[in-house]
Amino acid sequence: MAAVNLRKISGLKGRKLSLHVVTWNVASAAPPLDLSDLLQLNKQDLNLDIYVIGLQEMNSGIISRLSDTAFEDPWSSFFMDVLSPLNFIKISYVRMQGLLLLVFAKYQHLPYIQILSTKTTPTGFYGYWGNKGGVIICLKLYGYYVSIINCHLPPHVANNDQRLEHFDRILEMQNFEEHKLPNILDHDEKKRKPAWTDRILWRLKRQPQTRPFTPNLPVTHFSLSLKSYVSHMMYSISDHKPVTGTFDLELKPLMSVPLITMMPDGLCTMENDMLVSYSSTPNFLSSSWDWIGLYKVGMRHINDYVSYVWARDNQVSFSDNLNQVYINISNIPETEDQFLLCYYSNNLHSVVGISKPFKIPLRFFLKEEEPLGEAQQVLSQDGSE
Repeated sequence: MAAVNLRKISGLKGRKLSLHVVTWNVASAAPPLDLSDLLQLNKQDLNLDIYVIGLQEMNSGIISRLSDTAFEDPWSSFFMDVLSPLNFIKISYVRMQGLLLLVFAKYQHLPYIQILSTKTTPTGFYGYWGNKGGVIICLKLYGYYVSIINCHLPPHVANNDQRLEHFDRILEMQNFEEHKLPNILDHDEKKRKPAWTDRILWRLKRQPQTRPFTPNLPVTHFSLSLKSYVSHMMYSISDHKPVTGTFDLELKPLMSVPLITMMPDGLCTMENDMLVSYSSTPNFLSSSWDWIGLYKVGMRHINDYVSYVWARDNQVSFSDNLNQVYINISNIPETEDQFLLCYYSNNLHSVVGISKPFKIPLRFFLKEEEPLGEAQQVLSQDGSE
């Protein structure tokens, strides 16, 4: 189940995001070899920004869970293998036994997505067992609240009352106490029987205006429209068929400038270090635990860096919100790959700044037999001098 809560609109320029939502009861099966149809990868004209993937009845046996604790579970690993070359990054996930919820976004959206919290709501065995229930991710997307729920309910008509009870309990838990979000579904929708078969539910809920209408402000505008809703009959690994929905979300961002602006034009190297410059907005509250990661383009998740540095510990200068830190590149193999820099905020648990892709000239990947150079060299976004 996916649902969207949007708050008031500002007068900023509108934009359109394309979201692809997947729900699938996989009946303990492993991923098939090809999921191009499920992920719409066979549609060349489809320009997606975000994937939301909810799975039910993943293999949650003891051996499988022990393996998944030490390594990525097979489904998450599969989706990252397929989506990371397309510049999608796993930005959040939550799992409860056989329930898994994943969110992927293209890297350019990262500074505008804040992960607020994740939550699990078990409803099996009187609320003590997670074979049934819901997992929830709450985030802010360009300043708007988004609640995403993946739930697994008791089947069959005879269990209708129990299913309704579980459904209500999961919906109540989506209200994260510290953020006081409005309910996703109103009472009329709650009275309907939630289907035990696979489906995607959504709702766009406008917050009531807290101030009187001002004529010189633009008329509010946002919309969520369904572009396709498909049951994929070609997959036979489970007794359930996956269902997907593709949506266009049009909104006027409440947030148009990232909290941290990375400055790739200011990148330069000295010996084994790269000097990184960045600026912050006046309202950004930094932490001693903030860090800056260096990534190859095509990274799988936020911890998939090739090098990182603590923002405050390695700071060499700052003035008027302009900061500079050194990041070590001595252990990076010689490559012509493109790189990205990301600033991770510990307070917000999210990436709040990202650079444009750039290359590191090959002569800065020093070999052991080569003496260390003393000159600095400024790098441009495409790696040229």
